[in-house]
Amino acid sequence: MGTVRRAENLSCKASRRDVRQVLDTGISIMYPRSQEMNRLFFDEARIRVEAGAGGDGCVSFRREKHVPLGGPNGGNGGPGGDVYLEADRHLNTLINFKGRRHFKAGRAGHGQGQNKQGQKGKEITLRVPPGTLVRDTETAELLADLRTAGQKVLVAQGGRGGLGNAAFASPTNQAPRIAERGDQGESRWLVLEMKLIADVGIVGCPNAGKSTLLAAVSAARPKIADYPFTTLVPNLGMVSIEDRDFVMVDIPGLIEGAHAGAGLGHDFLRHIERTRVLVHLLDGASADPLQDLDGINEELKLFNPGLASKPQLVVLNKMDLPQTQELWPLIEEEMGSRGVPACSISAATGSGVRQMLYRVLQLLDSLPEEPEMVRQETAVFRPPKEEEEGFTITVEEGGVRVQGKRVERLVARTDWRYDESVRRLHRTLERLGVTKAMEEAGVQNGDTVYIGDTELEWS
Repeated sequence: MGTVRRAENLSCKASRRDVRQVLDTGISIMYPRSQEMNRLFFDEARIRVEAGAGGDGCVSFRREKHVPLGGPNGGNGGPGGDVYLEADRHLNTLINFKGRRHFKAGRAGHGQGQNKQGQKGKEITLRVPPGTLVRDTETAELLADLRTAGQKVLVAQGGRGGLGNAAFASPTNQAPRIAERGDQGESRWLVLEMKLIADVGIVGCPNAGKSTLLAAVSAARPKIADYPFTTLVPNLGMVSIEDRDFVMVDIPGLIEGAHAGAGLGHDFLRHIERTRVLVHLLDGASADPLQDLDGINEELKLFNPGLASKPQLVVLNKMDLPQTQELWPLIEEEMGSRGVPACSISAATGSGVRQMLYRVLQLLDSLPEEPEMVRQETAVFRPPKEEEEGFTITVEEGGVRVQGKRVERLVARTDWRYDESVRRLHRTLERLGVTKAMEEAGVQNGDTVYIGDTELEWS
């Protein structure tokens, strides 16, 4: 039997390919990132939501003693349940959608006699963290940007309930034997993308000391170690100074090519987009901190040109090292010539950190106040409804196919158990010009007509 050896010292240098190769030989390597962190941070999800179907209408007549000719009293079907997304301030990750991706609202109840309407389908509300973008997977349309707690968006609307025969009663048709079937609810695939909401973002190369700085100025306790890419998830911390509070986020280290997916940048660059001020932390032990500065700024610009225009405070870290102290006058002079504010600190010892926070407050105060979102009593953002459209006729082998939202919906609502429902459908198709269009397309007796999921025989 082969022996299993533990190579802890190799963890920071091993790539994913290296790890797989080592595991194949029976040697285990400990990752610097814990599996617990993997489970806790989840900032993107793809889910399918399905609204409930509407209930069917009922054909019923009043049947009471001494009332031999009671009128129609068939009730309508209830509406299907809706699916909502709502921002919840108690959440800061999309981890709830990691193990479950399909969500379906309740189907409505059918109509009954005595004008009883079917019960409405049970709606569901899915909770997401503030800062979540909601997109339609197929069209890439942005349905909502849930930035503040309590915002709510309807992402799948329940199907309409079918009408019962009481709704079709008229002076010329006092005993209709006709009812509609309920519509199917909307269904779609959604992409949920979370962008952290923070006032200040800390950016810089790996091992610059971003996590150490965050731990020094807030109650956050990110993982800190002396190897690159220790931080693999963004960390949030609340900073308090002079009766002022602001949120600071530590973005994992960026490297060249981050905008295109290299390293960790592709996953986490978007979390900087909502920040108002950037603290650009330079590694005082680096061979060329200025080159690191320019490289990171270029990556920000390539990912989103708006990031390059955000106010920055350049901070040289590790001033407890002699070589960093010698480097500081050069950095200060260069930043002065560029017109960029700069300061120096030692995140490890706390030297200069408080003065740095005052500089951050000055930058925040110099920015215009963000406009507050207008909140409605019921903060519901509904996606635009699809407009009614015409129809198309396509000749296929052995028949024709009719396509069109309105036509397909009419056929789906038809209850084929009742002749009067079928005759009503025929009259509607004639009025819309569908029948004439099929005849002009050359449909013959016995041909199959496909409308939605329904197959009919032309006669």
